Amino acid sequence: MLDIKLLRQSIDSIALQLKSRNVAIDVAHFTALEEERKTLQVKMQALREERNKRSKAVGKTKAGGDSIEAAKTSLKQLSDELKVIEGQFATVEEALDVFLAQLPNLPHESVPIGKNESDNQIIRTVGEPCQFSFIAKDHVALGAHHGWMDFETATKLSGSRYVVLRGPLARLQRALIQFMLDLHTREHGYQEIYVPYIANVECLFGTAQLPKFQEDFFALHGNATQQYLIPTSEVTVTNTVRDQILDCAQLPIKYACYSSCFRSEAGTYGKDMQGMLRQHQFEKVELVQIVRPETSYQALQALTQHAEVVLQRLELPYRVMLLSTGDMGFAAAKTYDLEVWLPGQERYREISSCSNTEAFQARRMKARFRDEAGHIDYVHTLNGSGLAVGRTLIAILENYQDERGRVHIPKALQPYMNLEVIDCEENWYAHR
Repeated sequence: MLDIKLLRQSIDSIALQLKSRNVAIDVAHFTALEEERKTLQVKMQALREERNKRSKAVGKTKAGGDSIEAAKTSLKQLSDELKVIEGQFATVEEALDVFLAQLPNLPHESVPIGKNESDNQIIRTVGEPCQFSFIAKDHVALGAHHGWMDFETATKLSGSRYVVLRGPLARLQRALIQFMLDLHTREHGYQEIYVPYIANVECLFGTAQLPKFQEDFFALHGNATQQYLIPTSEVTVTNTVRDQILDCAQLPIKYACYSSCFRSEAGTYGKDMQGMLRQHQFEKVELVQIVRPETSYQALQALTQHAEVVLQRLELPYRVMLLSTGDMGFAAAKTYDLEVWLPGQERYREISSCSNTEAFQARRMKARFRDEAGHIDYVHTLNGSGLAVGRTLIAILENYQDERGRVHIPKALQPYMNLEVIDCEENWYAHR
């Protein structure tokens, strides 16, 4: 959430910055609400002062033995008037909260201005796209042998956009999760954390998924409170510091979390329908950092590099993209996307998104810290995939295939798999 004080001081400047994100802000509506709020606040303060004076006067009259009925009647009328003004003030405050909740974060000054993903900037490219002497298969064709990647059964069980993984592919997914967690906790200084897959409204509001993206979530029905399956563990991990004032010695906090993620993918019908690229349920290792404001952009570079190391260890070609204002997520002030090369599609596809939300989420969560001088300020929060497990599995299948349809296991994963190659022409179970 943006700082309301900033809007009050610089509404026109804020409107211009949000315009670069393709968001039109209703300046007149905000200004009208603010004027009404200030008017009501002045009235409310004056009535409270007058009520206190009259209340004291009633006390003195009563102590002197004089009749107090007229004074009590006058005091009641004033109190009733104050209640009306307080109700109106609360209504205006709520309208301002609703207005604020619908505004995205302001882009950092280093973010390129653009309308959409076509305006993103390539920061660096690492590795060369694979050049095969044969026609590369996509992950669906490679995974279909022996029913190791089974969409038909998944549809029978749950509907479209789900998958059943068996045998070596189930094992490969497990190996990827373990490898990523080990890397981030042993080498990058993250603490592993496990969180619930069900989140309440406060969590989703705190990380800015609600109210804007409600249609993207799977809601649970039949509960007394509103609850949702998490779209990413960023939601619950980041909210572990909600409504807290942290000591500066606790920062930075760095968490690595494996979880399943659940998304309805509303509005994406017909997009990436084939295979595992866009699923309702998928696995991810999430990286979350909670830091002091002055270190958050250094932390963004580090977090992005931590995600890159996964691709480097797996020897997968990728590139780093700086997202433009028109392509960033709602809560982000600056975002780097990692895109891995997929030979089956002959293009780069997103496999991680690393963002600094500055104090945007912290303000919604009331997540603060006390510095060495005792001053209280909002923390900055960052998050990124380290990595999306399903898309990493896809990248391995497509980049490590050979002309026989076999898939070679990256060296970094061989200790986790106890296997060097998945031979799609063999009965894998017969040898294990």
